[in-house]
Amino acid sequence: MDPYVIQMNSNSNLPSVLDVHVNLGGRSSVPGKMKGRKARWSVKPSDMSNKTFNPIRAIVDSMKVKPNPNKTMIALSIGDPTVFGNLPTDPEVTQAMKDALDSGKYNGYAPSIGYLSSREDIASYYHRPEAPLEAKDVILTSGCSQAIELCLAVLANPGQNILVPRPGFSLYRTLAESMGIEVKLYNLLPEKSWEIDLKQLESLIDEKTACLIVNNPSNPCGSVYSKSHLQKILAVAARQCVPILADEIYGDMVFSGSKFEPLATLSSNVPILSCGGLAKRWLVPGWRLGWILIHDRRDIFGNEIRDGLVKLSQRILGPCTIVQGALKSILHRTPQDFYHNTLSFLKSNVDLCYDALAAIPGLRPVRPSGAMYLMVGIEMEHFPEFENDVEFTERLVAEQSVHCLPATCFEYPNFFRVVITVPTVMMLEACSRIQEFCELHYHCAEGSQEECDK
Repeated sequence: MDPYVIQMNSNSNLPSVLDVHVNLGGRSSVPGKMKGRKARWSVKPSDMSNKTFNPIRAIVDSMKVKPNPNKTMIALSIGDPTVFGNLPTDPEVTQAMKDALDSGKYNGYAPSIGYLSSREDIASYYHRPEAPLEAKDVILTSGCSQAIELCLAVLANPGQNILVPRPGFSLYRTLAESMGIEVKLYNLLPEKSWEIDLKQLESLIDEKTACLIVNNPSNPCGSVYSKSHLQKILAVAARQCVPILADEIYGDMVFSGSKFEPLATLSSNVPILSCGGLAKRWLVPGWRLGWILIHDRRDIFGNEIRDGLVKLSQRILGPCTIVQGALKSILHRTPQDFYHNTLSFLKSNVDLCYDALAAIPGLRPVRPSGAMYLMVGIEMEHFPEFENDVEFTERLVAEQSVHCLPATCFEYPNFFRVVITVPTVMMLEACSRIQEFCELHYHCAEGSQEECDK
C-alpha cells in the first residue's frame, strides 16, 4: 500500500465517529498494532534535565548545619537587593508599572523579541557614537539570565566550548552544560583586582571555541575593568576571531573613582552580544526584563545570528508585556538621585565591610569597585580544623548564624563571597560575628609564631 494513505472504513454501518487511520510507510497506526514496541510505562527525565546542574544549589542544599538558635540569622549570601527592604526601587519606577497596568494596553501577546517601541527605547538609551544601536539590534528577554541563555544557544553547538571566568557566575556553566557545551575556565587574578590572566585565557582557545564570556562589573568579584584591560581582552578576541558575550547586568553600578566602559564602545572589529536588564540597577530582579544588544559593525554575525536569536526567542514568546509598557518611563523618569543614593549606600557598606574584614587575621578581602559583592580569601593554613571554604562557611552558620557563600560555588576554593546590600547595622553585626569566629579558630601556621606574637 502507498505510504501516507488515509483509509476509511467501508462498512455500511458507520460508527458515529468516522474511523480514520493514517498509514505511514505501509505500517498501520491502529492502536495496539505497533511493531517492535511493547506497551509499558517508562517515563524518564531527558538528557538535558540530567545535565542541568547548579553548583550553588548543590553546595548550599548539601549544607546540613543549623544556625545558632541564640543568634538571629544574617544572610550575606543572597544576590537579591530587595530581600531586606532597605533598597526599594524608586517611586517613579513603581508608578510607571501602575500606569502601564492601568492603561489596559499591555495585556496581550507582544512580538517574541519585544514591542518595537520598547526596543527603540532601549536602543536609544544605550546608543553611543562609538557603538550605535537601532531597534533591530535589540532583543528583549525574560531577565538577563534568558538573554545569556539565548546568546549561548545561538553561538554554540553541542561539543563546542565557551570560555568562562573563574571565579564566575555559576549560571554560565549550568546553561552551557545542559546544552552539551563544554566549559573552559580562564583565571582571574585577585592580586590584580581580578583582572583576567590573558596569557592563560588565550591558551584555552581552539577550533571548537564558540565564544568568550566577559562579566564586567563582576559577580562574584565586584571588579570593574579599566579601559586598557578591556582593550587587551578585545585584542585577544580579535586575534583569535572569537565573538564575545558581554554580561553587563551591573553596568553603571560602579563606585566613585571607577568608570564602567561598555565593551562594545571599545572595538568595531569584534562582534559582541551584550546582555543587560532592569534587575540590579533599578532594583527589581523579580520583574524579569532583560535584553541583548547586538553589536556587529563589521557584519560578522550577519543576518544568521540575528535570525537565530529571533527564532530562539519564539520558544517562550517574550518577556512580560506590562514591564515593557513601563520601560520608557522607567528609563527616562527615574531620577539621578536614585542611582546616586543606591551607589553611595553600597560604597559605604563596602568600605565598612572591607575595613572590618581586612583587620581580621587569616582573612584577605579584595576591595571591589562596583556591583554588589566582595570576595574574601581564607588563609586556610591558619584554620587547620576546616578542610576547605565549604566547611569554614558551614561552621560560620552553625556558630554565628552568618551565611556567606563559599567560593567553591564560583569554581574558586578557599574564598567566600559577601553580599553588600544588607542594612548597615546588619553588616556591622555580621562583621563582628565573623571576627569572633575567626579569633576563636585562628591558629598560627607552623614557622610563623613570631608574626603571631606581634
